[in-house]
Amino acid sequence: MGARGWIDRHQGLWEFILFNVLSNISTITRFVMAAAGTWLFVTTLGLTQPFSFLIFDYTGPNSGGLGGFIAFLIAETLAQVVNYFVQMRLVFHSSASAKASAPKYALLAVVIVVVNLILPGRVTQLCQDMFGLTPSVASVIASTVNTLLAVIVSFPALKFWIAPGDEEADKSKEVSEGNADE
Repeated sequence: MGARGWIDRHQGLWEFILFNVLSNISTITRFVMAAAGTWLFVTTLGLTQPFSFLIFDYTGPNSGGLGGFIAFLIAETLAQVVNYFVQMRLVFHSSASAKASAPKYALLAVVIVVVNLILPGRVTQLCQDMFGLTPSVASVIASTVNTLLAVIVSFPALKFWIAPGDEEADKSKEVSEGNADE
């Protein structure tokens, strides 16, 4: 039967595998753009004045200041744009319109980025205080928790809400039409 038969029989698992593997495209985009942005805004333009806004704190000595924040913002935005198209087209083969799906994806991306900024410090502190772990082990655990949480939230959100394939969209439409009849 071959690979195509396996993929057809295990469509959800295949999408989950693709989702995780192809997410690395946005990760690479983030790394490259963060390095390029840091070089441009921090090293070349010297935008190193301390910067703080809401949950963003670029006031520490090695934070890069305003330039570090700009580099982060550009890298994260471009990574999310890349991830949106990769997930919509290559993973879920969604025909959902950008007008309907892009705002939902933007909301999901903002929530995940905010959680990714807040959660690691708290998990690291918890691991150190409650379990006496070293900072490096606690940091690895925090990164693992962050990654798992992002996958647990974003995969189903993309699959069923943001980028439903035609089959899921039809089911969703049938359910909502059925509820409207009642």
